[in-house]
Amino acid sequence: MRTFQDFEELGNDESKKREFIYAAIAEYKLSPFYKDAADAYEYFKHRNVTINQYQKWLYALTGERIPDSTAPNHKCASNFFWLFVIQQNDYLLGNGVSFKKGKTKDKLGGEAFDGKLQRLGEAALWGGVSYGFYNYDRIDVFNALEFVPLWDEETGELKAGIRFWQLDPQKPMRVTFYEIDGYTNYKYSNGQGEITQEKIRYINTYVKSDVGGEEIRDGYNNKSFPIVPMWANPEKQSEFTGMRCEIDCYDLILSGFANDLDEASEIYWIIQNAAGMDEVDVQKFRDRIKRIHTVWDENGQAQVSAHTMEVPYNARETALTRLSIELFVNYGALNTRELAAGSVTATAIKAAYENLRMKSSRYENCVTEFINGILALAEITDEAPSYTPNTVVNQSEQIASVLQSADYLSDEYVTRKLLTFLGDIDQYEKVMKEKAAAAMSRMMSDGDEGNGEAV
Repeated sequence: MRTFQDFEELGNDESKKREFIYAAIAEYKLSPFYKDAADAYEYFKHRNVTINQYQKWLYALTGERIPDSTAPNHKCASNFFWLFVIQQNDYLLGNGVSFKKGKTKDKLGGEAFDGKLQRLGEAALWGGVSYGFYNYDRIDVFNALEFVPLWDEETGELKAGIRFWQLDPQKPMRVTFYEIDGYTNYKYSNGQGEITQEKIRYINTYVKSDVGGEEIRDGYNNKSFPIVPMWANPEKQSEFTGMRCEIDCYDLILSGFANDLDEASEIYWIIQNAAGMDEVDVQKFRDRIKRIHTVWDENGQAQVSAHTMEVPYNARETALTRLSIELFVNYGALNTRELAAGSVTATAIKAAYENLRMKSSRYENCVTEFINGILALAEITDEAPSYTPNTVVNQSEQIASVLQSADYLSDEYVTRKLLTFLGDIDQYEKVMKEKAAAAMSRMMSDGDEGNGEAV
């Protein structure tokens, strides 16, 4: 693993710098962290690496292993990991984040900041870490499969980084090397690198002219390195860690069940009193059955009967159910099937969310640490962000609870809560204006009645 200090030792030698970048990428791709992230991303994309490599084999009398090309080989991949990642990320960030100061989010890109934050969180959960590049007035997202971090050996801070991408192994690899004083673009072909854009500052002033086109007039950098890591958890590892074995077991059992059903769907025939038949005669018999669905015996002695196999079901079904439960429990995810039957009370819903809440509270600390790092880069002074968990609620029970407490709460609070439950919180200002107008109208009406003359 190469560090920021290793890079500093190169000095100003550009050729050594290009070699360092290429070697750092190669070493990173061989690291356990990268390999784990790559496998996790495959499972996240609904591609079970283990099941896709599974092959049935036959063994000859000599012990030679031969691929079995005749037996069914269905490969059923579950999407547990995708579901778990999306659920955890959406639980915390699905409703966006809120700041004390209204203009804070505007300075970070407005509502687009919430979308970028969700993308960062998703990439962090499957990859262990993601990186947010504060690009003047927006956040760019880098995941663990495209960014090589260069950590400071003494402080553990991120001091530089290499972003790389390649459309095809036969195509050149594009690289951007980020340093504290700017970034440089490279292109690598067959291991040989060349600069495609000299180092430029992160924040630049451009001028346009009919003669010279667009040119950089001036620029400056941030006070610190403008890329901030977002970790998935305090352990700084992918949430896929420890999940692979159980997911593989589930997929292998399900695939084996499908294969057995496929094989059992074949009808096999028992022919009695036909000892004179050889393999050629048996093949002719099968072909005739498939072609005309009829068989006859000219001598009246042979007997033919059709049979099918019954596949063991209960043991597999029990194993799949048990594994499914264990997967939800071990990840700390919410199994929505528990909430699907009938009317569930708010207390039951809260209890069902408890494991996900505990898991997400640790994730929340990592997200908050990331956001604070971005606020420091943007030189924004504000309090820590707040989150509104995205949960299933018993809406009628929640509304009734708020209305029962309305006498002890402000009108603004009650209105905001009710609109939140109804999904119309963006109508808050309009509703409050309408309520104020209605109250004023009632006051005017009461005043007119009071000024009437007695008869």
